[in-house]
Amino acid sequence: MSKKTQTISKLKKKLDSIFSKFIRLRESKDGQAICFTCQKQDSWKKLQAGHFQSRRHQSTRWCEINVQNQCVKCNIYSQGEQYKFAKLLDIKYGEGTSDKLELNARKITKLAKWEIEELIQEYTEKVKVLTNEG
Repeated sequence: MSKKTQTISKLKKKLDSIFSKFIRLRESKDGQAICFTCQKQDSWKKLQAGHFQSRRHQSTRWCEINVQNQCVKCNIYSQGEQYKFAKLLDIKYGEGTSDKLELNARKITKLAKWEIEELIQEYTEKVKVLTNEG
């Protein structure tokens, strides 16, 4: 029996899930992580993967710099705290980082199925390393 082919939509959903887990784990310690914008500490499982540039922009959707830990308050109720997010990105990664991400977000990007599958594999491996499974 052959393996069922997944749609690009389902693959993106799978990538979103594993990428989110990676983002929330990468800066966690002893199960705790800090919201990028308000500095509130919480379980990495309760935090969200907050996007500086919206997920609708494929060119920055899975960019590790564009996505940081955020609490629900900052990410949802405060619409991502985009101004504060931009300032903090520039502090963490260097002046002009937020401007570069804004420009990158405008690029039209369409990933092929195989590219999405490769990213799923890459982030699955990264999560395994962070959870000491790899």
